[in-house]
Amino acid sequence: MKFLRNLLAAILGCLIAFGVLFFMFFVFVALLGRGDDTVKVKENSILELSLNQPIRDYEGKDATDPFAGLFEEGEGLDEILHTIAVAKNDDKIKGISMTTSFLQAGLAQTQEIRTALQDFKADGKFIYAHSDFYTQKVYYLTSVADKMYLNPQGAMDFKGLASEVLYYKDLQEKTGIKMEVIRHGKYKSAVEPYLSNTMSEANRSQIKELITSLWNSMLTDISSSRNIDVANLNIIADTLGGRTPKYAVESGLIDGNVYFDEYEGLLREKLAIEEDEKLNYVDFGDYVKVASKKTLKSGVNKIAIIYAQGEIFYGEGSKEIIGQGAINRALDKARDNDNIKAIVLRVNSPGGSALVSDIIWREIELTKKIKPVVVSFGNVAASGGYYIATGADKIFAEPTTITGSIGVFGTIPNINELAADIGVNAEQVGTNKNSIDYSLFEPMTDAFRSQVQEGIEQTYDTFLQRVADGRNMSVEAVDEIAQGRVWSGVDAKELGLVDEIGNLDDAIAAAAEMVDLDTYGIRKYPKYKSDFEKLMEDFGGAKAKVGESFIKEELGEEAFQIVKEVKQLSQQKGVQARMPFTLNIK
Repeated sequence: MKFLRNLLAAILGCLIAFGVLFFMFFVFVALLGRGDDTVKVKENSILELSLNQPIRDYEGKDATDPFAGLFEEGEGLDEILHTIAVAKNDDKIKGISMTTSFLQAGLAQTQEIRTALQDFKADGKFIYAHSDFYTQKVYYLTSVADKMYLNPQGAMDFKGLASEVLYYKDLQEKTGIKMEVIRHGKYKSAVEPYLSNTMSEANRSQIKELITSLWNSMLTDISSSRNIDVANLNIIADTLGGRTPKYAVESGLIDGNVYFDEYEGLLREKLAIEEDEKLNYVDFGDYVKVASKKTLKSGVNKIAIIYAQGEIFYGEGSKEIIGQGAINRALDKARDNDNIKAIVLRVNSPGGSALVSDIIWREIELTKKIKPVVVSFGNVAASGGYYIATGADKIFAEPTTITGSIGVFGTIPNINELAADIGVNAEQVGTNKNSIDYSLFEPMTDAFRSQVQEGIEQTYDTFLQRVADGRNMSVEAVDEIAQGRVWSGVDAKELGLVDEIGNLDDAIAAAAEMVDLDTYGIRKYPKYKSDFEKLMEDFGGAKAKVGESFIKEELGEEAFQIVKEVKQLSQQKGVQARMPFTLNIK
């Protein structure tokens, strides 16, 4: 018996050692495969921009880290904008070729990239675009190009925006699993799918107004670039005037139907080189490495950019989640660093925990007593995402930023009906009158619902007061535009919820002006561990990520998003200050 035990232990040890050696060999080969990281940019080069990775505002990659990008999937908006700005000043880069077919970015992020590309062209450089298929978002981005081309057998989507909301009331009744809902705000429709099988008029109204405002912002930009007035663009959308490559050209949406080899011929003509001469392409991902070594802003004095992106949950936080741990520590460091003169908080969040939102709000209140705090809104700054920013000295939003959603709700799962159907009965014993307040297996009592409702109302009143104090409005005025309703950045400015329409660079410039800085450097927070570092600490975390990617691939994007949404709702704890619906713009 002892022999067998020792034999099994030896076999197990060998397997573990073999696994470690195999992993190290894999890392070594991956690094070796990278070879010389030096990127050679030749004269008369074209920067290839495809943007085929998911885009977050901030990836926090360390360009000097040999493992950077080895395990992570994604591109940072900050890196993209910086790289385009560096390319603008690089005499060897004559133009940009855009070959994006599917863009994994939000609308405000897309608008910021578009603005950067517009600036790239300011000094006479060109942008050409070619695609086999233009989605609406990709078309919006690439419409900034001097010339746009579509594969003769390709397709184009230009029909206006739409949003779809799924409802689960019948599913709850059939399964016996339901969500008990307590809310404040007639537009707080994050919980509506659990209460009804149809969309309320209030929700339909706000979604219609929101996506119309976003669409109008897109059309304004497209109109300017393509020289087609907005009214005609709407006619093209209504009549599907770009549904075939031929119609897309006739309507003026694109400039021609060409295959990619023909497109490259047009690039050669633009560069005035021979037909058989090779084009000097520079991959955008490679050029990021060149750009990372060049500083556009420098100086002893600094402006800190603190990125708050993702849903808001209690805890440390990460690149995907806003937690009070990482954000408040970043605020504290920026506040205590004498070289940092002002702070820009970049917010991209649909909200989440009301408690965490208030904890971060408080830290910003402490910070702005010492240094100015300017906020830049990204794709969305709704509910808790708006809450944390409302006290800032100044707030910027993109025209397409989804803003506001001042309202709160609570959801509590209940499986009483399912338990009864499968023969499960739960009995409780307590020491005091209220020691047993709620059971997953029993119907919610009126007393407990009243208790939760009291907490919801208190949080809502606090939310209103925070906004009223921060925006110099009366509580009554805030309540009138609150009720959980969301607005576009344009509408939010008219209502006084934001100060200026502008991007992150505009917010940084405003922060510099507040402290009279002409020259300054940038320092970014928080600092997160790379996926490789987390892998070394916890193999389970890495497996979870691989598992998620596998599930996404097997289910498809839309089905995966439904599963993810239901999972997130089931994980919500406490009162929520969250965007009133999941906006899936099509």
